[in-house]
Amino acid sequence: MHPSGKKIAFFRRLLMLALTALLAFGAIVPAFANSADFVRRLWPDAQAQGVSRAAFDAAFAGYSFSPKIMELTRKQPEFSQTVQQYVDRRVTDAQAGKGRAMRSEWNQTLTGAQQRYGVQPEIVLAIWGMETNFGGFMGGENTIHALATLVEGGYRADFFKRELLTALRIISDGNVSPANMVGSWAGAMGHTQFMPSSFMAYAVDYNGDGRKDIWNSVPDALGSTANYLKSFNWRPGETWGYEIKLPSGFNFAAARQLERAPLSQWQAMGITRVSGKPFPRQSDVARIYMPAGAVGPSFLLLHNFDVIKRYNNSDSYALAVGHLADRIIGGGQFAAPWPSGDYALSKDQRAQVQSLLARAGYDVGSPDGVIGPKTRAAVMAFQNRAGVVADGHVSGRLLDMLKR
Repeated sequence: MHPSGKKIAFFRRLLMLALTALLAFGAIVPAFANSADFVRRLWPDAQAQGVSRAAFDAAFAGYSFSPKIMELTRKQPEFSQTVQQYVDRRVTDAQAGKGRAMRSEWNQTLTGAQQRYGVQPEIVLAIWGMETNFGGFMGGENTIHALATLVEGGYRADFFKRELLTALRIISDGNVSPANMVGSWAGAMGHTQFMPSSFMAYAVDYNGDGRKDIWNSVPDALGSTANYLKSFNWRPGETWGYEIKLPSGFNFAAARQLERAPLSQWQAMGITRVSGKPFPRQSDVARIYMPAGAVGPSFLLLHNFDVIKRYNNSDSYALAVGHLADRIIGGGQFAAPWPSGDYALSKDQRAQVQSLLARAGYDVGSPDGVIGPKTRAAVMAFQNRAGVVADGHVSGRLLDMLKR
């Protein structure tokens, strides 16, 4: 090989090693040659969606790919914190007090929205508080630039491209200027953090000024949130769930197999409300939720809990919303204390739990980090052998026990 050829081969190997290292350490490499190329290729799709050229150019003025946005995709708290950590950091006495103050300030809007959409004021307030601290922080990111970065970086690109094109249409239709379209790194916008597609489908002009403005009009934002929940069949006058007390010797295996059942059936298993009050409607169907296993607060969750999850598909989120709503109307903290010393597991750690169970002779299938019925059964069998309550709960405490 000619000396110059050796140099070229050497630099090629060096480049490949560098790229491998970048990928190994999770570096962000855009899928396009540059941001200008990405924007240029996007225009035909935006034009097909009815976006004007003037709106398109204004929306992308000053745009460049943001590694910061991509880094935030790895730090979503619903998946990196225990339920206790998630709820305790968001539902506080101060936050509940602020919610009560906001209920007084916006009582006319909230009462009107309840009459129109059937959603209790405290639920709308709790979502507002959870999403932006009652408008205190709406994300601060340019929505178009954030969504464009996610698409350019290849993160759930199909989903976020649809949201990006919808956001461009919102601007083109005159609902908001590009500079005022602010939100989270993931494109959720305004006081109650609507995704662009949700804005298009569910936002309302509640104050009747001719515009749907969830960024600057609190009535529009709160009315839109109530309309969103109503659209997913919120049941007026019903709560989200009940904190419950489990009887001594409770059959956790039977409870996990039962999944959903009428409250009367759960009551027949010895479950009662921590308040001591009877369940108001025995025929309501509920599922049991034990976010810390047998040693922490437990709940029976109703239909409206799942409606809240349409806002954010996380049990932690919906529990925090429901609990904050209860605190706003005078409820107290959970009756059962959370256990100490627990921690959330990553997918790799959940796979480690499965591997350790398999090594101990339990059938968990292939260790993939997904906790299904077979893993739950193995956990219960291990717990029975270890002489602890066999609740099937997979947590940091279980992993520590398996490592001993």
